[in-house]
Amino acid sequence: MIGVPGAGVAMHALIAELYPICRSITGAGLRQTLARIAREIPLVVHEVPSGTRVFDWTVPREWTIRDAWVRDAAGRRVIDFQRHNLHVVNYSVPVRARMTLAELRPHLHTLPDQPDAIPYRTSYYKESWGFCLAHRQLEQMPEGEYEVCIDADLHDGHLSYGECLVPGSGPDEVLISCHACHPSLCDDNLSGIAVAVFAARALAQARPRHSFRFVFLPGTIGAITWLSRNEDRVGSIRHGLVLTCLGDRGGFTYKRSRRGNAPVDAAVEHVLRHTGTAHRTLDFSPYGYDERQYNSPGFNLPVGCLMRSEHGRFPQYHTSLDDLDFVAPRSLEESLAVLLAVFQVLEHNRTFRNLNPKCEPQLGRRGLYSGLGGTDIRQQELAMLWVLNLSDGDHDLLSIAQRADLPFAVVAEAARRLAAHDLLAPA
Repeated sequence: MIGVPGAGVAMHALIAELYPICRSITGAGLRQTLARIAREIPLVVHEVPSGTRVFDWTVPREWTIRDAWVRDAAGRRVIDFQRHNLHVVNYSVPVRARMTLAELRPHLHTLPDQPDAIPYRTSYYKESWGFCLAHRQLEQMPEGEYEVCIDADLHDGHLSYGECLVPGSGPDEVLISCHACHPSLCDDNLSGIAVAVFAARALAQARPRHSFRFVFLPGTIGAITWLSRNEDRVGSIRHGLVLTCLGDRGGFTYKRSRRGNAPVDAAVEHVLRHTGTAHRTLDFSPYGYDERQYNSPGFNLPVGCLMRSEHGRFPQYHTSLDDLDFVAPRSLEESLAVLLAVFQVLEHNRTFRNLNPKCEPQLGRRGLYSGLGGTDIRQQELAMLWVLNLSDGDHDLLSIAQRADLPFAVVAEAARRLAAHDLLAPA
């Protein structure tokens, strides 16, 4: 696989910078995040006004939060947004009141099964308010009166998203999508952003064949908005991936596109099979991240989802335990290497036709064979035989690599050498 030495530490440092920001589906935190990304890669930021109709949805009002707390009778902040931004239900409406603990309890969210974790909760499309805290902390709150304040407002503004296009030599595009709306959650949100940023930087040095379009947007409503504004050009998207949960120490998980047999599905599964790391593959389902928008029947784009641990199936998911210690530089670097290896497959996968199809050509006199007989045929020589046999205009290099159970890079190099000796031609 293609690696970027030192990238893991650098990606973790980027995550550490972004971690304290209170992001949401709109607002200053999202813009601040996009501005930080723009310091790493060329990013065009788009602003879509509140109230804009995007298919069956409407761009919501913008949320601004300045502070929030719950104070006890002694004036101490027992719940404090300044300590952790997960303490406030994201998109809470403003509140200023005094109430008893009994009156406050319906607005307090905890995880009794994880008593030391603060849960992540949202209220995007139903106006309400609330606080999140560790269950152990709630159990220690005495009865009595509390002062409650959420210094926030909802107002007409904009939804923001960013795009980075790495132009290619041809018209086809690869779409890479990351949600950028979660607050202080490292694996779910920031790991995908960091891996995408460093992948874009690596591609910019490579002069690719495809154009690679990286989008950083708020989950669900952001992808719907992007599709609504780009409906006339999504036909150029040949492959796509949603990136998330790429920094934890679990094995890889790949969720196929709705098509199930798209080239990107085959490319990811091939790369994962040859990494030697633990991995599993899931069939598509209309639940998850923004792949469900790209795979909606009106678009049916070939977009899969690449993860390490599957979202919703690890205890740190959507809690304060998804912190800087939960993501590892080594995992981030390995995720980047897998992604770049997938890009290499998509970039170099082609279909050829054997120009000497009647029996094997004599490879030895062309310097393509070692000249040694017997059963100990080197991997490269075996790859050449497979390429020659299956290059009939119907099999691309990836399908040949899969059938031969050889790494794609070996098969692609065999095709390059055969073409250089006028034994193959593009189909």
